[in-house]
Amino acid sequence: MMHSENELNDYNDFEQARVLTVPSDLAGERLDAALAKMLPEFSRNRLSTWIKDGLVFLNGNPAVPKTKLWGGETISVLPQPEADESAFQPEDIELDIIYEDATLLVLNKAPGLVVHPGTGNWTGTVLNGLLHRYPELKTIPRAGIVHRLDKDTSGLMVIARTLMAQNSLVQQLQARTVKRHYMAIAQGLLSNDGKVDAPIGRHPKERIKMAVVYSGKHAVTHYKIREHFTAHTLVECQLETGRTHQIRVHMAHINHPLAADPIYGGKPRIHSPEVSIALSEFARQALHARKLSLIHPETGKTMTWKAPLPEDMDILVNVLRLDAGMLEEDWDDDWDVDDSDCEVMYVRE
Repeated sequence: MMHSENELNDYNDFEQARVLTVPSDLAGERLDAALAKMLPEFSRNRLSTWIKDGLVFLNGNPAVPKTKLWGGETISVLPQPEADESAFQPEDIELDIIYEDATLLVLNKAPGLVVHPGTGNWTGTVLNGLLHRYPELKTIPRAGIVHRLDKDTSGLMVIARTLMAQNSLVQQLQARTVKRHYMAIAQGLLSNDGKVDAPIGRHPKERIKMAVVYSGKHAVTHYKIREHFTAHTLVECQLETGRTHQIRVHMAHINHPLAADPIYGGKPRIHSPEVSIALSEFARQALHARKLSLIHPETGKTMTWKAPLPEDMDILVNVLRLDAGMLEEDWDDDWDVDDSDCEVMYVRE
């Protein structure tokens, strides 16, 4: 089953999937020749490389260059962005790999670490660190990265170690069978669990920001209240789609921006001195990718990984608890529902 361009883009915000229908006047052409005519903005060499790298699909299956077309087929292309060659060099960067086998890796990303090289961050990224630790990933597009986290968001990411695994994970993200749960500290007191269903696109005036805009891409975030504090709420957010800054934009849209968010947080609010100090020292949005579930590409088994809150966010939560008069013996960090239907792999403390 093919997916819309929006759905194909769910898994990776730094590339735009292209979904094409083969016109009747290209019937009888080879796929590679037809693709060159349909996408003249790309060189034949680049298109051939993408086909070879498994980034081109014909009716949902990896494309073969010599396939003769009948017309009416659907071709999807996952373009590789051009970038400075130096961006894709191995670097000895500390990465917290909390699970690995021959098929995939699971990384607990530290806050402040950029995932993929790009403008302003051509080195020192997760990709550079992966290429150093796992040199074989140079043969996998984007070193096996299939989704990403914002620079200052911490938590779990999955990395493919084979082309087969990468294709499987991309398809799972398209089908929305990969489950991603985040812990976030929202400003204000939410009264009920809920869902934000609002399209996200580039902010019409401030181009470094995203915003809820009518012309944006379909985006859905579910949230559940986990703890109430004096003037904040600890929420668990589950992504149904995966847009740039999605949780941050959606929570700001319902007037509950994330605590300490430098872009979407709005004007500072008045808090107790202890909370004000804790927020000023936090220095990033209060967002952590705590749980990741997927179907293992090789075994077919559903697996779940969990990562406890990083130290900085754990400290902030505890300051908010004390400010709200909560007793330490009543603190409960086990916010998860029943995981009995899958194998749970806990991140080491």
